[in-house]
Amino acid sequence: MADDTIRPEDEAEIIYIPDDDGNDEAFEVIMRFELDDGTDRKYMMVVPADAEDEEQEVYAFRFDEEDDEIKLYPIESEEEWEIVEETFNTLAAEFGGSEEQ
Repeated sequence: MADDTIRPEDEAEIIYIPDDDGNDEAFEVIMRFELDDGTDRKYMMVVPADAEDEEQEVYAFRFDEEDDEIKLYPIESEEEWEIVEETFNTLAAEFGGSEEQ
């Protein structure tokens, strides 16, 4: 976990992800982190920006940044998902977050 970022609520980062119909949906980035396993894989955790519920569904993506453009990739393997989930839960606990799945 070489690089981890949790932003204060007043500095929310919003990204737009197209849905199945091609409509952009707003998501708030709640965490970014990079595994320190030598792979340089970076991940972000997002929640729907318009969600008003106390409990929000958290989505995770692997991502690359190039020239201020973010490319998202789905997490496809169970092994990778377990690593991401464990890292997210550890960082959330460290920073006093209450995000749990």
